[in-house]
Amino acid sequence: MQKNQSTNQNQLQRGLEERHITLMSLGAAIGVGLFLGSATAIKLAGPGIILGYAFAGMIMFFIMRALGEMAIQKPVAGSFSQYARDYLGALPGFLTGWNYWFLWVVTCMAEITAAGIYMEYWFPEVPRWIWALAALVIMAAVNFLNVKAYGELEFWFALIKIVTIVFMIVSGIGMIVLGIGNGGIATGISNLWENGGILPNGITGVLMSLQMVMFAFLGIEMIGITAGEVKNPEKTLARAIDSVFWRILIFYVGALFVIMSIYPWTEIGAQGSPFVLTFDKLGIPAAAGIINFVVLTAALSSCNGGIFSTARMLFNLAENDEAPKGLGKLNKNGVPSAAVLVTAGALLVGVVLNYLVPAKVFTWVTAISTFGAIWTWSMILLSQIKYRKSLSPNQLKGLKYKMPLFPFTSYVSLAFLLLVVGLMAFFPDTRIALIVGPLWLGILTAFYYGKGYHKRGKQDQDQIQKVI
Repeated sequence: MQKNQSTNQNQLQRGLEERHITLMSLGAAIGVGLFLGSATAIKLAGPGIILGYAFAGMIMFFIMRALGEMAIQKPVAGSFSQYARDYLGALPGFLTGWNYWFLWVVTCMAEITAAGIYMEYWFPEVPRWIWALAALVIMAAVNFLNVKAYGELEFWFALIKIVTIVFMIVSGIGMIVLGIGNGGIATGISNLWENGGILPNGITGVLMSLQMVMFAFLGIEMIGITAGEVKNPEKTLARAIDSVFWRILIFYVGALFVIMSIYPWTEIGAQGSPFVLTFDKLGIPAAAGIINFVVLTAALSSCNGGIFSTARMLFNLAENDEAPKGLGKLNKNGVPSAAVLVTAGALLVGVVLNYLVPAKVFTWVTAISTFGAIWTWSMILLSQIKYRKSLSPNQLKGLKYKMPLFPFTSYVSLAFLLLVVGLMAFFPDTRIALIVGPLWLGILTAFYYGKGYHKRGKQDQDQIQKVI
């Protein structure tokens, strides 16, 4: 059980501050899901997509509160994988850790592919795979920095996206209310209902968009992954988690509200990025170039965060003897360098796929990632429910950070995640995730029993039960 955490030379460094982890989690969530995925979601749901993002954002807030409840009491590397192991059993912990690694490898493949697409805007003659490879090498190198330097770099990466979105929202409101950039003629918000109503495709359209909406939120749970490397976890994690929901509302709901107020939703996606359209309307020269740079940093930032979190997950698996022991060693900067290299090596598959992938693969990849994320979020909720049941009345009173309206919110959140999985089965492009995801979990389960991990896992679980 976490044999190495007792030795200082093999402890993760607590170098991350509140501003780092807040921006890291937002940076991971504000990636291609917002800049690329939003156009797809708008086509399906029209202005009703705002309701989809708002409700899904509320569910994510509950999931993060559930994670925070455990992370503040027990801030460890591996976070939800460790909690699943402690409260649900060794197999769920093993599956959650390796599944999280897999989902971020798949997601990062999408991100480095997206980086190659964005670079084609400036260098159309250079093959896309070269840019994908360059992005991978740079992001892997960044992950070898000590955690404080890494956090600082990711802070500025994420800030570029956030400043851009806030500027667009403020400028867009100026156009809506005062007509700035529109010849002094206020556009108002009538576009939200004039083209078939707020729900032009009915509630079905909103339901169809939920897979892409949930993909957009992938990465918020990274706050939990940072628990082993954050200064003053009790204060820092609580404030970061509480701020996430409101910032999501501002960045996602606010941005989409402005875009769909200025443009009829039927035009969005048909004429390029909704963000490019809006900046262009504001009369900003080189709008396409500016947004292209922002979405490039968005992809790189999200990939950067993915490599960071998966390396920590591999480190935790190695500490529990469920991955090669070499992955549990740290370099002189306190970074699990072998784990970073293994993740980067797996991502080379993404570079190769740039030769082979058809247009639909981006949808496939996001669907597979969403399935992996839903498994992770479900494990967080189930672990938190079991964790609460394990506490005595006195321990319950002593909880420093609680899930609001427990257990109602935990069960509602689980039901919503099941709904999204069910919806994915209805659409051919997302149905592949329900083949690849369970297949991967099946392979992991076979490996778990084949390697005899279940025998050791039972011994460890018995020891945990004695403690809790």
